[in-house]
Amino acid sequence: MANYGLIKNTFGDGFTAIVYPEKTLNTERLLDIMVDKGTTLTKTDLVAVFNIINEEVTKASERGETINLPLFNTSFSISGVFDGPMDSFDGNRHKLNLNLTKGVLLRAAEKKVKLAKTSVVAPLPQIMEVMDFKSGSLNDLLTPDSVVEARGYNLKIDGDDPSCGLWFVNESGQQLKSEIFIENKPSKVTAFVPAALTPGVWQLKVITQHSSGGGSLKTPKIFVYPMDLRVV
Repeated sequence: MANYGLIKNTFGDGFTAIVYPEKTLNTERLLDIMVDKGTTLTKTDLVAVFNIINEEVTKASERGETINLPLFNTSFSISGVFDGPMDSFDGNRHKLNLNLTKGVLLRAAEKKVKLAKTSVVAPLPQIMEVMDFKSGSLNDLLTPDSVVEARGYNLKIDGDDPSCGLWFVNESGQQLKSEIFIENKPSKVTAFVPAALTPGVWQLKVITQHSSGGGSLKTPKIFVYPMDLRVV
């Protein structure tokens, strides 16, 4: 069973479906399933077989061979423009691509998947990097009464909940909120650093009800940037 939810298109009319698989089958889980089926092979034996398959498929690809298996097929293509029939591959202008397509088993499985509609799971805000404007440092310093820029995903500060905002939290648990925003976008939030920040280690926290599907979330989403930022 695969669940799906609908979000409003950012551009144009209509809605787009987002699919949420119930589980993920990784190597470890697959090995456990195979052992539970009562095979005469031990888990150690199966691990060795998997390693050989992975190694040989990788080596074959490195030799320029294509793979044709019931689960998947591979092919090669080259992107980039050649100047003429006498031109040759140039790594600065061209790129070799290893392409992967569904094999006969996965094409058959695709037709058997059952779908169930569910509510959309809102993605968490996520800070990828923080820049301090005055010092020019990245993921290091904070300057009180200056400007900081958090870059990432789903960062836009939005919502009626009083907890929503860009917060600065120190080691003792003190929390200060930025009151002035220069930019407030999903990919980037630029704001003034509170003047009351004292020397020490601080972390940046985003609390928002922003929803990429339009409207506002009922419950705020919280993300705390794990890197320590210093006020000197």
